[in-house]
Amino acid sequence: MSKSFKILSVASDPKTIKGEKYGFLTAVTYGAPSRSSGYNTCSSASPGCISSCLGRYAGRANIIKKGEVSNVIRDTRIDRTKLYFEDRPKYMGMMVKELNALVRKAFRDELIPVYRPNGSTDTPYERVPLVHEGVTYPNIMSLFPEMQMYDYSKVLKRALAFVRGEMPSNYHLTFSATEDNHDECLEVLRAGGNVAMVFDKVPLYYDGYEVVNGDESDLRFNDKKNVIVGLKAKGKARNDNSGFVRRVA
Repeated sequence: MSKSFKILSVASDPKTIKGEKYGFLTAVTYGAPSRSSGYNTCSSASPGCISSCLGRYAGRANIIKKGEVSNVIRDTRIDRTKLYFEDRPKYMGMMVKELNALVRKAFRDELIPVYRPNGSTDTPYERVPLVHEGVTYPNIMSLFPEMQMYDYSKVLKRALAFVRGEMPSNYHLTFSATEDNHDECLEVLRAGGNVAMVFDKVPLYYDGYEVVNGDESDLRFNDKKNVIVGLKAKGKARNDNSGFVRRVA
């Protein structure tokens, strides 16, 4: 494993930095997607999703300088994921410590702290208990009840549980579309939930539903209800031909 790393990345990419103009300081945990760490962190990932994954093939995770044999960002995400599976108490302890630091930084900067546990994975953190100062909590959301947390998920059961109000009240979920879950997307939309879709060009409407621009910020909990969150194809997704990227142009 890397000599040292943190669980949280704070305002670490252009999209989460955009949240600051709305008054939010965003922290994200980036793990190793799919099976790239040896552990499956994306149980409902499709072939198109895996081949276009931003967690593996975009931004700093895709930069390998001449002469290097690995990418430090990608390797750190693998180390972070291995720690989650191999030493869960240590992992969760680090998360708690860093979330407390996030709260302090947000207070100093006069911003509201928010947290996205799955920046490039799909771990059901609502079902991950932890022990803090001798007290067992059912999940990280219950330890920080005043902090808004949010994620995207391709797991239908998780998305529908959120729509039904069965998730922690401070945890927001947006269902993610792939090339092979169109019927599930419609099920979530019909139930009143939101669905994130990747497009070559973000339309105003799709499948009869309003499309909001999901690239303006990553603050999904501020989206209208019952809409499609349109995301423009990035990285390798620009060349996708699996159907993962909706072609509307």
